[in-house]
Amino acid sequence: MRDETHDPARQSWVPGAAGHPDFPLQNLPFGVLSTGDRPRVGVAIGDHVLDLAALEAAGLVRPDPERTVFDAPALNPFMALGPAAWQATREALSRLLGGEDARLRDDPVLTGRALIPAERAMLQLPFKVAEYTDFYASREHATNVGTMFRGPDNALPANWLHIPIGYNGRASTVVVSGGGIVRPMGQLKAPGDQAPRFGASERLDFELEVGAVVGTATAMGTRLSTAQADRAIFGYVLLNDWSARDIQVWEYVPLGPFQSKAFATSISPWVVTAAALEPFRTEAPGRLAPLLPYLHEDTPNNLDLELAVDLAPADGEPATIARTNASGLYYSSAQQLAHHTACGCAMSVGDLLGSGTVSGRAPGSYGSLLELAWNGAHPVRLSDGTSRTFLADGDTVTLRGWCARDGAARIGFGACRGTILPAHA
Repeated sequence: MRDETHDPARQSWVPGAAGHPDFPLQNLPFGVLSTGDRPRVGVAIGDHVLDLAALEAAGLVRPDPERTVFDAPALNPFMALGPAAWQATREALSRLLGGEDARLRDDPVLTGRALIPAERAMLQLPFKVAEYTDFYASREHATNVGTMFRGPDNALPANWLHIPIGYNGRASTVVVSGGGIVRPMGQLKAPGDQAPRFGASERLDFELEVGAVVGTATAMGTRLSTAQADRAIFGYVLLNDWSARDIQVWEYVPLGPFQSKAFATSISPWVVTAAALEPFRTEAPGRLAPLLPYLHEDTPNNLDLELAVDLAPADGEPATIARTNASGLYYSSAQQLAHHTACGCAMSVGDLLGSGTVSGRAPGSYGSLLELAWNGAHPVRLSDGTSRTFLADGDTVTLRGWCARDGAARIGFGACRGTILPAHA
C-alpha cells in the first residue's frame, strides 16, 4: 500500500539526497556499518549513512521500547519485530530526514555524529543469514540451460511449470559485496575423460539474481499463503550465486548442485525494503499451465526491477555485458516462500531466498556467462578487446539494480561486486 513515504515530491534536507540515483528519501534501505569501531545498523540517504544506533540512543527512533535493536551487528533483531514495526520505523525516518520532524535536522551535534559520509562507512553483511535457498524461477534461463544440455524438446523438466524448483545452499559462505572470490577446487570430468580429476574450476561463472530476505519466522508445521508470504518478506538484495559449471555438470546428478555452488554467494550491502518497492509491483508473466491453488496470487507480486551486469578484466574498464528485468520471473518471491513452507518447513528471521538466474528473451539479457557465451560457443567481448567464455582470475563482476517509473522516485540497490582470485592449490 502506497503512503506518504513514496511521494516523489518529498525531498530530504540531507545534502545530495534529492535526485540521488540510488538512495533518495523514498528508498531508505537498511544495512550494517562500522567506522573502525563496533558494527551497527544504518540507512543509506544520498551519499551518507544515517547511524540508527545514535538515533535510538537519543530517543528519536525506538522500534522496541524495551531494548535496543539498532546497536547490533545485524538487522535480525529489528526484523524480528515484524511488519508493523518496520512500517512505523520507515515513517519515522522519512519524517526525520524529510524535515517534518525537525529534531535531527535542528540538532547539529547529533547530526554530526549520526550522519556519516558514505566513504567513511565500512559496510558489513547486513543480516545474519539463517539459511539460504536458491530457486530456478526464470523460464528463459531454465529453457536456455535445458536446451544446451538436453535439447530444445526436453529443455524444461516436467515439473517446472507447476512447482518453484529450489535447493538448499550454504548460509556459511554468503558474503557481502566487495570482497575477493577464490576460484574453487573440485572434481572435474570432461565428456571425453575416462575418470574424474581434482583441480581448479576452469568454467567459473556468475549468476545474476535477486535475493528476498525473510523477516518473519514460522513454526514447524505451519504453511503460508502467498499473501502471508509476501508480508513476511522484509526486503530484497542483489545476489550473485557464483557457479563452477564444470564441477556442477559432474556432480549434479542425481541430487543437484553441491560444491559447485557452496563456495561463495555475494549479496549487496543494502537491503531495499519491500515497503520502498511498493510502487514497482507488477503482474507475473502469463501461465503456460494452471498453478495449484496454494500458489495463486491475488496481488501483483513481481517487481519491475531493472538489472545489469558489468564485467571488468584486471586493470581494465568495465563493460556492461547484460541487461534484463526481474519482472519476467515466472515465480515471485512470495510464491517461492509459500512453496518453501508448503510441507511445514520452519522459516527463520534472516532466511535468504535467491530467485535463480534472471534472464530475458534476447541474448543480451541473459544473466550468466553460460548463456551469454552459449556454453563457450560465442565469446563475450570486453572493453580491453579480450573476450570471455567464463571468468578469468582478476575479473571483477558488478551487479546493479534499480526501479524507475513515471510518477515514482527512482529506487536503487547500489552494487553487488566481487573479484575472482586464484585458486588455493
